[in-house]
Formats: sequence, C-alpha cells, structure tokens
Amino acid sequence: MSTGPTKSMSNGFENSLRPEEKQTKIDEMRKLIGPLSGKLALYCSDASISRYLTARSWNVKKAAKMLKTTLKWRFDYKPEEIRWDDVAIEAETGKIYRSNYKDKYGRPVLVMRPRCQNTKSIKGQIKYLVYCMENAVINLPEDQEQMVWLIDFHGFNLSHISVKVTKETAHVLQDHYPERLGIAILYDAPKIFEPFWKIAKPFLDPKTASKVKFMYSDDPNSKKIMEELFDMSLVESAFGGNDEAEFDVNKYAERMREDDKKLSSFWKIKDDNSASSAQPTLTADPSLESTNSDSDSEVIDEKAEKPFS
Repeated sequence: MSTGPTKSMSNGFENSLRPEEKQTKIDEMRKLIGPLSGKLALYCSDASISRYLTARSWNVKKAAKMLKTTLKWRFDYKPEEIRWDDVAIEAETGKIYRSNYKDKYGRPVLVMRPRCQNTKSIKGQIKYLVYCMENAVINLPEDQEQMVWLIDFHGFNLSHISVKVTKETAHVLQDHYPERLGIAILYDAPKIFEPFWKIAKPFLDPKTASKVKFMYSDDPNSKKIMEELFDMSLVESAFGGNDEAEFDVNKYAERMREDDKKLSSFWKIKDDNSASSAQPTLTADPSLESTNSDSDSEVIDEKAEKPFS
C-alpha cells in the first residue's frame, strides 16, 4: 500500500504532460479567470491553479469554473480572516487539532476525534474546520502541498457524526481545498461505523476514497505502515505512539494565536493594494460555458467529479 506523497495525484494524462504544456494550461486558466488583486491574486499562485487543474484532469475550462467558484466563496466567506477566538469554543475538547509533529514526508497532521464533538451548530463546526484547514496550509513546508488526517475512533458511536455535517464538510473540502489530502487514517473504526461509511463514501471522488485507510491497533500491517509514516515517539498513544499527553486547549490556544499572527502576515498584501476590496468578476463567461452539443455531458461530468483528492 502506498501511503506517501507522489509527484502526480492525477491520471496518466497528467503524467504525459510536459512542464511547458502544464504552464501553458496554467496561463490559459489565468486568462479565463481574469485580472485579480489583493488576497485573491495571492491565492492564485501557479501551484494553486495547478491543484485545480489536477482536480479536473487538466481540463482548463472545468478547472477555471471550479476556481471561480472558490474565489467567490473566499470573497464572501473570508476564510483567511477567521481567528482562534472566533472558533475557540469548537476547539475546547480537541475534536480537531493540528499536531505538533509532521509525518516523515513533512506533511502537517490534523488529528480528529469524532467522540469529542461538543456543539450542534453546523455553521460553527464548518467554520472551525475551515480554520483548521487554513492553519494547516500556512504550516506546509515549501516542498509540500498536502496534509495527513489521523482520525481516532476510540469511544465512537453513531451519535458523534452527523450526515448533514459530513455532506457539508465534503462540499467545502472538495470544492475549495482540492489536492490537499495526502492520506486519511481511520484508526480503530468500530463495526458500527461501517453503515455510516457506506453513506459517506458516495460523497467522495473515488480517488479521494482510495486515500482513506482503515488501520487497527491489533493489526501488525497497520503498525508497520504507521512506523513507515511517522516517528512513533511523537505520535499520540491513541494511534500506537509513545506520546501519552492529553490535549491541552490552553497550550493549543497559545500555538494558534501565534499562528494567527503568521496568517495575518501572509495575507498582509491585501492592505498594500487599494484595489484588493474589489469583488472578482464572477458573471457568466462564454469561454467557460459548454457548447450546445456537449452541454448534457458537461453537466453530468460536473456532478460526477469531486476534486478533494
């Protein structure tokens, strides 16, 4: 089983593209998106555009449509402006947090504990998820674009997960954070999780679903994979590691407030560009619309493709 990052997370078509061909497609994307400024311009780096192209199998028209949707979402939702104090109540139990270690490939690790769900607000839960994603992204090393999820199922029962929240989570991650997931490890998932997984799996692109790995504490192969991925002396004991420290929300709050400063610094370009408050052009662009001859297939393709992978 391959659990490490690969150069290409797409299909054989992407592998066949030469660097100059990829750059040409990136340039085509920029023309379709149009001029941007401030935060949105900063967001649309070549690497970011490349992730959207990868998510859409390097179909420029589909990738541009997807990216425009994200740009409107970022303009309206302002994920980069969420700060720790806005979501602290959601974080109190340690249901999601960024660990203080990375895997052996340098990928940030998000730990999730469904049993620690502490609110019923879908809006609040999604806002905290977005905050965690933005935080993980700014903590990516320069040579890495993806992250790892470690999901601890100890003490889990079906009341800890909402289908509505799961569906909204899939929507946000797949539409607005494409190509950010390296591997998701579901650790010691009980039998009662299987019916929920059957419901949740259709929300995911097959490529994404293939990155979801079930691992068990009593399985020697799982132990081997974990040791290949992590320095187990740093990993929480819940995942077979040696760290027995409990989640301390006060210490974590200190870390996050420091990261908030890093986040503010990263997006500070906004304040240096007077045009940054202008809304991006999001009206229908004829170049992004399918022709009459392929409109039906385009609609089907758009529904079928879910890019968070």
